[in-house]
Amino acid sequence: MTGAAIELSGVGKTFGRVQALQGLDLEVRPGELTALLGPNGAGKTTAIGLMLGLLRPTAGAVRVLGGDPRDATTRAQVGSMPQESALPAALTVREAVTLFARMYPSPLPVDETLALADLLPLGGRRAGALSGGQARRLAFALAMVGNPAVLYLDEPTTGMDAGSRQGFWAAVERLKRGGRTILLTTHYLEEAERTADRVVVMNAGRILADGTPGALRSSIATSHVRFQSDLVLTELQHLPGVEGAEVDERGHATLTTRTPEALLTALVQSGTPFSQLEVTRASLEDAFMSLTGSVKA
Repeated sequence: MTGAAIELSGVGKTFGRVQALQGLDLEVRPGELTALLGPNGAGKTTAIGLMLGLLRPTAGAVRVLGGDPRDATTRAQVGSMPQESALPAALTVREAVTLFARMYPSPLPVDETLALADLLPLGGRRAGALSGGQARRLAFALAMVGNPAVLYLDEPTTGMDAGSRQGFWAAVERLKRGGRTILLTTHYLEEAERTADRVVVMNAGRILADGTPGALRSSIATSHVRFQSDLVLTELQHLPGVEGAEVDERGHATLTTRTPEALLTALVQSGTPFSQLEVTRASLEDAFMSLTGSVKA
């Protein structure tokens, strides 16, 4: 398709006296992995509920794949991996995936779906006997077996160990290369920074920022300079370009600056001994906190 895969135009949503969304405009392009981030209560869940056809907008319009997200034809092209899934505990993994496959007009082959979610060795295990991470992989398989053009991933890696997370994101990358549109919500901002083509930050029902992870990092233009020295906090605060300074009990200093080069030059020229130097650019989490004043996505 040539238009937006997901489009929200002037969308408002109220629950009684609570205004959850206010004139929200958002377009998600086909084949793009978009991370939708925001603090608790930002309106992310409401926005996704509208995209899934689970809610009706109070104002504005929502289109998914050019159609109404509440229509059966549109819903058959959409997969969703919610944060909490009610899995069919008495069925085996293979039986559950086979059952879900029969609900769609053009599903993926069951074995292909199990392999994508790294579940082939667990096909005979009952869903109720899976570990937390394995259950999340089954939820992923159930979201994918319908062969969706649009996929929603809500906190997908919660409960997964490091190896499962790595395998999961490799599978998502394959899906993205295949042209699927993916919308991600996550508290793991480092995952969003590493995997997303685009990041949309929401708060109080509005969009605060929209761009690539690199563009959002650049918007705050800060770096962190860390080293160990004998300088006290007051001396560190007077170094050129320092916007913030902290010193822990072991003498490790962390400085925030927009001009790390000037700061390091002044430090060297002063003749002050220092060690364990580390300079890091602003992260997506830094940008998120700057935009929202929050520490949680």
